[in-house]
Amino acid sequence: MNDPKTPVPPLTLAEEFAAAQAWWQDAGVDQDYNDVAKNWLEHEPAEAMPESLQPTFVEGTAPQKKIAAVQEKPPLGGPKDSWPTDLASFQSWWLAEPSLDEGGSFPRIAPRGRHKPSLMVIVAEPEAQDSQSLLSGPLGKFLSNIIAATGTAAENLYLASALPRHTPMADFPGLHEAGLADLLHHHIKLAEPDRICVLGRNIWALLGHDMAQGAAFLPDFNHEGRSVPVLGAEGLAELLRSPARRERFWRRWLQWTDG
Repeated sequence: MNDPKTPVPPLTLAEEFAAAQAWWQDAGVDQDYNDVAKNWLEHEPAEAMPESLQPTFVEGTAPQKKIAAVQEKPPLGGPKDSWPTDLASFQSWWLAEPSLDEGGSFPRIAPRGRHKPSLMVIVAEPEAQDSQSLLSGPLGKFLSNIIAATGTAAENLYLASALPRHTPMADFPGLHEAGLADLLHHHIKLAEPDRICVLGRNIWALLGHDMAQGAAFLPDFNHEGRSVPVLGAEGLAELLRSPARRERFWRRWLQWTDG
């Protein structure tokens, strides 16, 4: 046993360096973090893999990185040149064309009304209660009262929806990009109405409306040299809930029709 009174000889520089290395290694720190990491406890480089174990490639069959091709989603309704060119065919196609939507728990509902009506009313989607006829639920009854008050005869009315089925939380901006606006424009072209009433904020933009402005600034529908007056308003559910909105709609309707 060493005598505690016996002086300990000083460590040599090599011993101090070895002790410092051992301390840092025990602490788990073996890198000097700078712009480029440096291994303080550098070991001999690992031996290269034996040539017999290295992969070999036949000329012309070298592996290449495979990039999955992103397939663009086809536009709603498919190619435009395949769309129906008369209203009756369009109404049947509306119920059967698979590319119009992605399905859902509600049935597809056809538009209804005559060709060349005095008024075409467009809503965002069928009612949840619709099963055979568009707007056959409470909102449809409310609309019927509005139409009766305007003096428009039922036989001069055409009812349409931007979507073929009731679709809760529909992504209208995404549908717009997918071609819903073009599809609606084609529908209007086939119907050939004298006037258009668009009920629902979600569909104003489909007719070129700047959403920073109110419904009073909804532009006329101009398509292939024909201009159709357009009146925009909130959706039927919003009008039904708000007497103030109904009053505003009625004032604007009278101005629109010079009534």
